[in-house]
Amino acid sequence: MMREGKEGESPNSTTSSSYTLQPIRFFNEDILFCIDVDFESQTEMKVSGPNGRPFTRLESIKQAILLFINAKLAINPDHRFAFACLGQSASLHRKEFSNKVESAIPVLRAITASSSSYGQADLTQLFRLAAHEAKKSRGQSRILRVILMYCRSSVPPSYHWSGNQKLFTLDVMYLHSKPSPGNCPQKVYDALVDALENVSEYEGYILESGQGLTRLLFRDMCLLLSHPQQRCLQDEIDFPKSLARKPPPADPTPIEENFSTPSQ
Repeated sequence: MMREGKEGESPNSTTSSSYTLQPIRFFNEDILFCIDVDFESQTEMKVSGPNGRPFTRLESIKQAILLFINAKLAINPDHRFAFACLGQSASLHRKEFSNKVESAIPVLRAITASSSSYGQADLTQLFRLAAHEAKKSRGQSRILRVILMYCRSSVPPSYHWSGNQKLFTLDVMYLHSKPSPGNCPQKVYDALVDALENVSEYEGYILESGQGLTRLLFRDMCLLLSHPQQRCLQDEIDFPKSLARKPPPADPTPIEENFSTPSQ
């Protein structure tokens, strides 16, 4: 892009009044959702469904993912999606990336939570899978992003990874319980931040909620719609804005009218 020069200047003038902006290509995304299926993903949210039963974290995550996919494809129909599950380690649930919402629905329905705890999650296999898929995506002039939907509060995850291998971007959505003798959500959060900073090619976001509200989950998923190549630093995000109720406008002060009495 070149700014127009002043009248009489040559378009190729090298004066300080002109500048160029090098073009940057933004690549379509392959997005791998990795869903935590530990027992803690069955924790109930504070919102109930039509039958009066509260939604679980896993059910809310599935709704949020469908919201994300529909919105992302509305922005660009060439993005693609695949799914993995996280137990003690990660495994691909559907290997093929697809841009069809209809194909995502049965895959999400088939994902179920464990009836017992897996304990500590090892993210190493997830990162290996992502690196392998990222190389294939690059061969198609695409980039890979992993969105980890994590639900455990009792023990931080572990991983083994070289900081020199940054082949994909990692985002994390962390739904957790309140701190208690059996929970350490702050330690879990810190471990997730450490992982994100060590593996992400572009700016990765980590968002968390311990309030159990689906609307906050949906709001944060909308933040993750941003393309990794077009992001600001997470610390610089100043939206969404809180909606404060505006006070009604004050009534204008009535102006006293002075009437003069005509002289006789």
